[in-house]
Formats: sequence, C-alpha cells, structure tokens
Amino acid sequence: MSEKTAGDVEHEVSDWWQSSIIDMKPGEIRYSGYAIEDLIGNVSFPAMIWLMTRGDLPNPKQAKLLEAALVAAVDHGPQAPSIAIARMAATCGVGLNNAMASAVNVLGDVHGGAGEQAVALYRDIARRIDDGVSVAQAVSDGLDHQISEHGKHIPGFGHRFHPTDPRAPRLLGLVEDAAKDGIVEGHFGMIAREIEKKLEVRKGKKIPMNIDGATAVIYAELGFDAPLARGLFCLSRSVGILAHAWEQTQQGGRNKGPIPRRMIWNYTGHEQRPVPMEKQEG
Repeated sequence: MSEKTAGDVEHEVSDWWQSSIIDMKPGEIRYSGYAIEDLIGNVSFPAMIWLMTRGDLPNPKQAKLLEAALVAAVDHGPQAPSIAIARMAATCGVGLNNAMASAVNVLGDVHGGAGEQAVALYRDIARRIDDGVSVAQAVSDGLDHQISEHGKHIPGFGHRFHPTDPRAPRLLGLVEDAAKDGIVEGHFGMIAREIEKKLEVRKGKKIPMNIDGATAVIYAELGFDAPLARGLFCLSRSVGILAHAWEQTQQGGRNKGPIPRRMIWNYTGHEQRPVPMEKQEG
C-alpha cells in the first residue's frame, strides 16, 4: 500500500467537514460568499440569522418581519419553565453559560416546540388546499389529523395565562400589512385565522391564537422549515434567559428551588410505617 502524500492528507482533512455556510482562509472570512467586513455594520442580526440558515440575505422588509417574531417571544417571566430554570441555576453557583444551557435544554415539544408543530399544521392544511380541497374542509381535516396523531391539544392556540395573548394580534397585523405590500402571500395567516374560527365552532368558545401560533404564521410566510421555527424560538427566548440569569446573579441567593422553602409539596405515598426488623436468633 502506497503512503499518503501531503496533498492526500490535506484533501482528507479538508473533507472531514463540509459546509456551505462559512469559508475561511488566513485573514478572510466569508458567509455564503459575503465577506464579514462587508456584513458588519450593514446587515441586521435578523438578516444574519436568515443568511446563516438559508444561504442568502433577505430584503429589509422580510428581515423586519422576522425581527418582529423574534422580539415578541423573548420572555414570559419565571412562570415559564425555561426562565425559572435559568434563575434557579444561577443560584447554584454556575456561570451564565451553564444557566443558559440548563434553560435552553428544556425547550422541548411541550415548552418551546409549539411553533414548530404549528408550522407543520399550517403546511399540512396548505397542502390539502393545493390538492383542491376547500379551505373549510382542509382546516377541518387538518385538525382531525392533528388530533388523531398528537392528541387534542392544538399547537399555537389557547393560553394558560392570557385570555387573549397580547402578542398575537400585533404579529398578525404585521403579517397582514406585509401581505398588502407583497412581502408575503398571507396564505398562512388566512389558514391560522380559519383554524381559530373552526376551534370556536367545535369548542363553543373562542380559543385565541397565542404567541407560538402567530410566530409560526410569520415563519411559514417567510418560508422557514418547521424545525427551524423551534430553533428560532430558542434564539429568541435565549435573550430572556440571559437577562433573567444575569439579573438573578446580581440579586444573589443560594439554592433557590421552584417553590419557597416554607412550602412543601403534596406527599402521596405510604402512611408512616416501621422498618421491618429481622428477628435475632439465639
């Protein structure tokens, strides 16, 4: 077997990772072909997120709409598990990165995943409409499919705290404005509103859209894949997580748990009982 040449080794190393995101040489950094020195000071952070995840730059109005979704979801106070965990972790003597990682790691299917699920629901209904099904029937069939596959909870609708989530109407208004300006089609905004109407008919009461449903409309309108909706929520919520971890670090406190020390959980186990003792022989 012939020995590898320096060129062979260099080629093998360069192929270890492959990425269309970043290209680097000594003294040179480019993202999808754009030089970093040209991006700095000329591109907003939302536009940079778009570039990094999609490989191209958005137009300013697309970036503005993305920014609105990111701003809307930054925080929901310590009643949100991720925020509470960030603060609890900060009282355990860890650094900001550890507190943030602890919090971000709980952004799963239940807390943090509804936006991704809502995008998937909207796209499923949109496919049905594209196949020639009426909007009303597509919404009904899409909801039935969602319930049969994932249970009765409809992602993006209803809120355990807000009768009407104040963030959702504002975001939907921005989508409507963007549709009038030709920035987005408004198709997914229409679908989301039809879901809201159908849920009211089925439940006999309003089940308003929440922040996850509204941001999902924006992400779907802007062409982001459903899994990226969760990633974008993580980016957005990380701002609130950082703020709360930093605030708690400054406030101090040691080993703060999820409930005050004077409060005890409900014990549901056995009544008090003695430990069985073995009889001594002899």
